[in-house]
Amino acid sequence: MGYRQDKERGVSVTQPPTGARTAVLLPGTGSDDVFVRSVFDVPLAAVGLKAVLPAPIPGADLVSAHLAALDEAARDEPIIAGGISLGAHLAAEWALRNPDRCAGLLLALPGWHGKPEAAPAAVAARYSAASVRSLGPTAAIAAAVADVPAWLATELTRAWTGYGDALADSLDTAADRLAPTLDELAGLSVPCGVAGCTDDAIHPIEVATAWTRVLPQAVLCTTRLEIIGVDPEALGRATVLAWLKASQG
Repeated sequence: MGYRQDKERGVSVTQPPTGARTAVLLPGTGSDDVFVRSVFDVPLAAVGLKAVLPAPIPGADLVSAHLAALDEAARDEPIIAGGISLGAHLAAEWALRNPDRCAGLLLALPGWHGKPEAAPAAVAARYSAASVRSLGPTAAIAAAVADVPAWLATELTRAWTGYGDALADSLDTAADRLAPTLDELAGLSVPCGVAGCTDDAIHPIEVATAWTRVLPQAVLCTTRLEIIGVDPEALGRATVLAWLKASQG
């Protein structure tokens, strides 16, 4: 792992340990590219990677649009793929289908493996979708943010409002999506940085630990939601640091 001088920033930044120059990061269920940028933009720049952060395409085509964004970014050269929650699932799914186009994975807060079933993140998404259909988006958003920390209320309000009338369909699409199984994850040979939060009941740390255990070249770094609330980049730094460590073998 080498270093180069970034003339614009006036600081030395790490060169990526693989040949990839671009990292494509996908948002989680009901989230958006604004939050992904707040998490990953600076940590990716610090290791010399260009960040591509696709905005969600709300509705039933949400997943296919995310996968298409990865395809488009990898047309000319391999990429680092990744994301948060659902975005991490889709990045791993895409890597399994495109091993020659994926140079590494940045996997933050995976929510389940295999069938979603009773995974907390899937249950929460289904409940939220039902609430949107029953109460309408405005009232459902108000109910969803009533008892959450202020930073999370701000994120949910902005992101969910951006989904418009397709919010419920988007939540259901995400909640029903199969994630790679542990057996499938064991077939991914690229360096994988996995990050989890030790205080996140929706994305249990046990899931991130299970992913890390079966991935052949993976490292897990952890943080806490209470830290992300004041420093979103903490999640990005944990994921990128884990990937750097995995890349070193």
